[in-house]
Amino acid sequence: MRTLITGGAGFIGSNLVRALQRDQPNAPLLVIDDFRSGSFANLSTEARSHTPGFTYRGDVIAGALHSLDLPAVLERFNPDVVYHLASITDTTVTDQTVMLRDNVDPFRQLLAWATAPSASPTPRRLVWASSAATYGTTANGATAAQRPFALDDAGAPANVYGFSKWVMENLHRDALAACPQAHLVGLRYFNVFGPGEQHKGKMASMIHQLAQAMLRGQAPRLFTPGTQARDHIHVDDVVACTRAAAQPSATPGVYNVGTGRTTTFNQIIDALRRAIDCAHDTQYIPNPHAFYQDYTCADLSQTTAALGWTPQHPTADTIATYAAQMRQQNAQVK
Repeated sequence: MRTLITGGAGFIGSNLVRALQRDQPNAPLLVIDDFRSGSFANLSTEARSHTPGFTYRGDVIAGALHSLDLPAVLERFNPDVVYHLASITDTTVTDQTVMLRDNVDPFRQLLAWATAPSASPTPRRLVWASSAATYGTTANGATAAQRPFALDDAGAPANVYGFSKWVMENLHRDALAACPQAHLVGLRYFNVFGPGEQHKGKMASMIHQLAQAMLRGQAPRLFTPGTQARDHIHVDDVVACTRAAAQPSATPGVYNVGTGRTTTFNQIIDALRRAIDCAHDTQYIPNPHAFYQDYTCADLSQTTAALGWTPQHPTADTIATYAAQMRQQNAQVK
């Protein structure tokens, strides 16, 4: 299986690379990454222990997708599967031209590749990362009702990042309508956390940021009142779902990737305190972001039916385990 992973040096991408290489050690791999929020270290160290021990055995192209001759790369490498995870993921980026150029334009080329005639007896497979940001802050009433987000609730993104993903979903739908036999699967990732996200900086999960603050001996800070609830999912579950989407049995479409359950930020602090000694009480501050999602929760009914996947990692338990891993990493660095 020849596999190309865009954004393969990033958080989710590098965890996917590790899983693929573990199970298919001799399969050709190609990573494309501009290293804006990824790092070579994600491909050369053990993410969970932050020590050498993982050896990447594929090729790497460094560069932004919009500036590459992507059709030429695809023709030369001739992948069976493309996992398209590269994008600007900083939701605070306000330059609309940059966001749409970087996120949408390369996707058009990947869709053209996935739907083009091929001599192979099996269709080319394209699995790509959409986002729960396509639901915006209202999610067609689901937020107010605090019920899981059904797929049809999306379409009112509150920032240009979410809008870029929504445009990609529109292109996906049009391509699938024109080429129903194409293997096209988009995945609306909810709030992903876990090993390998440290290079994302301010865009690392709140779980990571809160844990690091507590490990530095600082008081954890939350937006008032801390009861905001989101669907937090461990990266191992996300990788498993992403791989399931590339299986021949997967039904093309766009699907939610979450746990189907919510965890409040106050509950996150409680879970972190199980693994981290922190003498400081939680500090509460006003929320300055108008586009902030106070509530997210994934309806997984169609995901399970189409991909045969269900999450396996309870959020509270994996938060505590992840915090213990970060505590060990920090001790090793010191």
